[in-house]
Amino acid sequence: MCRIQESGWIIFLLVMAAIFWLYRLIKMFCNLLGYWEIRKFYIRALKIPSEELCNFSWQEVQARLISLQREQPMCVHKKELTELDIYHRILRFKNYMVAMVNKSLLPVHFRLPLVGEVTFLSQGLKYNLELLFFWGPGSLFQNKWNLQPKYKRQGQRLELAQELSRTIVLLGLANLFLCPFILVWQILYAFFSYTEVIKREPGSLGARRWSLYGRLYLRHFNELTHELQARLSRGYKPATKYMNSFASPLLAIAAKNLGFFAGSLLAVLIALTVYDEDVLTVQHILTAITVLGVLVTIARSFIPDEHMVWCPEQLLQCVLAHIHYMPDHWQGHAHKLETRDELAQLFQYKAVFILEELLSPIITPFILIFSLRHKSLEIIDFFRNFSVEVVGVGDICSFAQMDIRKHGNPQWMSEGQTQASVYQQAENGKTELSLMHFAITNPQWHPPLESSVFIGHVKEKVHQDAANAPPAQQILCEAPICSSILSNESGTAPDNLLASVLVHPVLTASGLPTRDRRFAQPTTTASAAASVLASLSASQISSRPQGLHSNSSLYNSERTVLQHRSVIPAVTVGCNVSLICITIWGFVLCYVCMCI
Repeated sequence: MCRIQESGWIIFLLVMAAIFWLYRLIKMFCNLLGYWEIRKFYIRALKIPSEELCNFSWQEVQARLISLQREQPMCVHKKELTELDIYHRILRFKNYMVAMVNKSLLPVHFRLPLVGEVTFLSQGLKYNLELLFFWGPGSLFQNKWNLQPKYKRQGQRLELAQELSRTIVLLGLANLFLCPFILVWQILYAFFSYTEVIKREPGSLGARRWSLYGRLYLRHFNELTHELQARLSRGYKPATKYMNSFASPLLAIAAKNLGFFAGSLLAVLIALTVYDEDVLTVQHILTAITVLGVLVTIARSFIPDEHMVWCPEQLLQCVLAHIHYMPDHWQGHAHKLETRDELAQLFQYKAVFILEELLSPIITPFILIFSLRHKSLEIIDFFRNFSVEVVGVGDICSFAQMDIRKHGNPQWMSEGQTQASVYQQAENGKTELSLMHFAITNPQWHPPLESSVFIGHVKEKVHQDAANAPPAQQILCEAPICSSILSNESGTAPDNLLASVLVHPVLTASGLPTRDRRFAQPTTTASAAASVLASLSASQISSRPQGLHSNSSLYNSERTVLQHRSVIPAVTVGCNVSLICITIWGFVLCYVCMCI
């Protein structure tokens, strides 16, 4: 007790931990009150019993909400609500964030010496951006529904930009002043959240997750969180297979030897503990067992699967079928490390995510002061140019209306279908993809005329591709590699339909081929699956009449992998012999120490 009283650092940590637990407790009670109000609304207004809620889909809940508006108007400005109105109310601020990432407005990309291009978007930085734009003191929105009127006028854009710049500097200085406290907070949060997981599953740090930037980059306009999570979850296994397909022979050799050495010592210690349980009382023996177990787990993660066939193009196409977005320069370059590194910015290691969160209190103030501040004028122009007022909904991001004439990409449509300039159009065809995703997710929604025509042309083309494609069973037999890659029991019909167009070319209304990344709705899931398999197997099937030449990329890739793997056993034979000797000596030394 006296030692604790004499140490100010320990007292500070205990106070911060107490504040942390108190904050979490208050937040839990506030959430419970909000959940109780939601529960009463579902039971009384929507007539959905609490025990049956888990059996209702979102579309069924949404249909009851629309029906309730007709019977008992909740929105006084509109007689009827549409599916798009509901999405706009829920995703008002999310759509703005997705649009700003799509237009590369947020400073999240940096080039560091010796590291290269990195992407940084932590929870802390995201919180500060939302605080600055949407709901904080002095934010651009005056409430949850409306943008402040002064930000809608062009005459004061320079003054407003200077005002926003000062606000950003003050926010950055506040973050800098609170940095020690936030840093301790982050350390405590990481300690309480991940210590038990790391102890139980040390390999979890080597698992991957979709980064915060990746979730915003890959998110459609008007896509709910559970819809995004389901789509990215289906793309998790293909993305993991693609990232794991890149293996360094030198690193694999080092990992095998390290795993053998650590595993041998671990086996010796475990055998001694089984022989005599008093071994556990030896100082640091449990620590040694834990460290050796972690080393074995880490080493195994760097050893490639012996039965893996290297086909990066097919793997990347499988990833695209679920994530729906990728840069143009990835096409045909899936085998390059640059492509893998760029995908790693979207699909990062969990250890990298934890490290970013721990460093966020230190990095965020500098990003706000030195990077975001210089984009004040662009931010003011963005909110003025891309905000529209919808009756009964409020101010929303104009990209969320999915108007292909206003924000469509000319490369995705025939001439005359869009009037958008380079500044107005969404990048990577996000308007078109979001429109198709929303139309498939909400089949009862009636889109505008231009959108209906666009959807009709895409559907017609997909019907033709599905009808002309070989049967799914035949393709599965001809391309077993693709069938093993595409196996996904959790896939649902809408996402299979989306995938069928994303990996297959689509023609515009004029009949001219456009970009590869499109999707639509075939008549059946089987035809959609056939289209997916046909597109993924096109390179293999088309090359079979000419035979498999030695200069083909697939042949060279497999031959290179086989050559690399044939080198590993020859190099490791001598190393393993020496390691066996070292292990025997380690066993003898441990036994002698136990006897002493």
